[in-house]
Amino acid sequence: MTQKTLSVWLRGVILGIGACGILIYGYLLPMFGKDMVQAYPEYSYCYVPWMVVLWITAVPCYLALYNGWKITAEIAGDHSFSMLNSIYLRRISMYALADSSYFFLANLVLFFFNMNHPGIFLGSLFVDFAGVAVSVAAAALSHLVQKAANIQQENELTI
Repeated sequence: MTQKTLSVWLRGVILGIGACGILIYGYLLPMFGKDMVQAYPEYSYCYVPWMVVLWITAVPCYLALYNGWKITAEIAGDHSFSMLNSIYLRRISMYALADSSYFFLANLVLFFFNMNHPGIFLGSLFVDFAGVAVSVAAAALSHLVQKAANIQQENELTI
């Protein structure tokens, strides 16, 4: 597989993830929220705070996708192991960690304001763990790409 082909496939995946995010954040979450309000009208006061919390979580996700798109541009230009890609991966790591931290704290605040069920809070810990796992994986990849870029730069200077 050539670098160009790999870049095209990765861009397709990024576009697919972005489209799924729009579907989830723009249609499914509000629909499920409205269904919950209809089924349990006594919790209707929780709908807007939860929607705001969930929509804010989309921002770091789309920033990470944007940085992923920049990485594919570097791959297409045959610069897979570059310091720039290492920086982009580090940013993705920070976005995932920030998103996980925000989601955990928002769940905790909503729990203390009696707008969250203990089961939902415990279930959201799995989402938080997944975000931290993505953060650690992106940080590890950033480190490895940086080391590979350093080795590649040293080899280019060798006669």
